[in-house]
Amino acid sequence: MLRLTKHHGLGNDFLVALADQNPELTIDPQLARSLCDRHRGIGADGLILSFPPSEEGNDACMVLLNADGSEAEISGNGIRCLGQALLRHEGRSEGDLRIETAGGVRQLRTVRGSADQEIWIQVDMGAAAAGPELGSLSQDYPALHRGTFNIGNPHLVLVLESEDQLQQLDLASAGQRLESEYPEGINVEFVYVDSTDHMQLRVWERGAGITEACGSGATVAAAAAHSMGLVGEQVSVSMPGGEAQVAIADSTLFLTGPSAFIAEVTVLFPEVTVS
Repeated sequence: MLRLTKHHGLGNDFLVALADQNPELTIDPQLARSLCDRHRGIGADGLILSFPPSEEGNDACMVLLNADGSEAEISGNGIRCLGQALLRHEGRSEGDLRIETAGGVRQLRTVRGSADQEIWIQVDMGAAAAGPELGSLSQDYPALHRGTFNIGNPHLVLVLESEDQLQQLDLASAGQRLESEYPEGINVEFVYVDSTDHMQLRVWERGAGITEACGSGATVAAAAAHSMGLVGEQVSVSMPGGEAQVAIADSTLFLTGPSAFIAEVTVLFPEVTVS
């Protein structure tokens, strides 16, 4: 038996399993594929596993498996969902959390709301570093600005010329084609900056495809636009699933957004078996 909770951050939905509730919890890509299947499983963009931390002073160790079973280093939306799950489990809606990820330790701070419903959480996402070398398809894509970045996971940011270009692009085709030229995969953000404090974003996520929002992508896109002189230090990022806030303080990036609790789920095996 597996005990889970389901959450979403701006429509980017995750199943969360805590080791405290699942003593035999292990990293299992097949399990992630089965549970995340939207027709034969429960359905989600990813499965988050929470293990005891490796260092004193931290609250949990996060392992994120994408819907295709691949492991992701970090998710800005996913870590807020895990934060909500941990707070619910502890019976509180305020306070800080320190969560270990494959992309480093992330500090979370509650802003407002209830862990039993919707809670807003700010995440210290660290600094954005340079990403992999631009591929030829990325260099040739019609964009005003382009660049690759890494915030624990890799991103390609393409700043487009107009809102029409952003809304009319074939996201699945363009995202898949651009990602294919990066051997380790990459998240692809298509961005239109409409003012110095606001941008619109559509995303193709590595391991998940089209999602309604990407927290790390919003963070990196804001940082990229700021480095290009297009936006200031406070940026609202609108995505199909809703809006997140990014604050840039020197080289440190802070992502603030909601996590909504959806349901508690109990899975009885071996009923969930998707190849």
